[in-house]
Amino acid sequence: MTSTYAVLSEGLKKKFGKVQAVRGLDLAVAQGTVCGVLGPNGAGKTTAVRLLTTLLRPDEGSARVAGHDLVREPAAVRRRIGVTGQYASVDGDLTGRENLRLFARLHRVRAPGRRADELLDRFGLAEAADRPASGYSGGMRRRLDLAASLIRRPDVLFLDEPTTGLDPSSRNLIWDAVRELTADGTTVLLTTQYLEEADQIADDIALVDRGRVAHTGSPAQFKAVIGTYVEVIVADADVMGRAADVLDQLTGAEPSFDHERRAVGAVTRDRTLTLPRLVRELDAAGVPLLDANLRPPTLDEAFLRLTEDDKERAA
Repeated sequence: MTSTYAVLSEGLKKKFGKVQAVRGLDLAVAQGTVCGVLGPNGAGKTTAVRLLTTLLRPDEGSARVAGHDLVREPAAVRRRIGVTGQYASVDGDLTGRENLRLFARLHRVRAPGRRADELLDRFGLAEAADRPASGYSGGMRRRLDLAASLIRRPDVLFLDEPTTGLDPSSRNLIWDAVRELTADGTTVLLTTQYLEEADQIADDIALVDRGRVAHTGSPAQFKAVIGTYVEVIVADADVMGRAADVLDQLTGAEPSFDHERRAVGAVTRDRTLTLPRLVRELDAAGVPLLDANLRPPTLDEAFLRLTEDDKERAA
């Protein structure tokens, strides 16, 4: 593969009846990285994955995946990728070991039994290997499904919301597996609704909204877009309005309220604002404080801010 990108799409479009699900998808995923594709329900994330994995044919646009043209060389693309969808594809009547051996034989892998055992061990399923998959927990089934998609050691792995509904322990196991894969050179494209997930494992993020990539960047760059988050916790709920006035003057942003915590917050892009100045201004306004801090925003806050800005521009 001569391109530095494992996935490169330009202007991909897909329409279902009158619904334009994907309307000009431009995406570039560097080799050996994790790209987190974020967006609200209905944004076009799953349709984009189905296009890039040859499960759907685009109406317009072009793409190369693992060095092959998506439309002209779909079979070559399929040979170089792995896919794990939102729902487990394993056979519940077969054991974990039988499932993986079956996938290995279908892909004509040499020594299918040995490859199955390697993956069972890697994903913490060795002890349950000879139990029917129907008796596995949700997290175990997702891990088995992910193991099945790695039978052939794909160049590019597509994960469509792989940890939806899983408990934190199972999610961490899958995150660890994704980190190991990229360390070995596999490129991962991950769609998710969990911003924490993208923050934990993604090198880059593509925010999809209404069928297009609206914003791209690293998690740190996404957070930097909205500046610094200012929050104060007051001693008396009666002065929350006064604290909001001070934050409004200092940041120029509309403050938010958390009445249960007696907290008032706002975002500022003013890099000269310091904590001592904030405390002095609040003290001068007669606002008794329990706590005050300036911190980087969370990815959740950046996501909400960016999507709100997009809605305002579209209105």
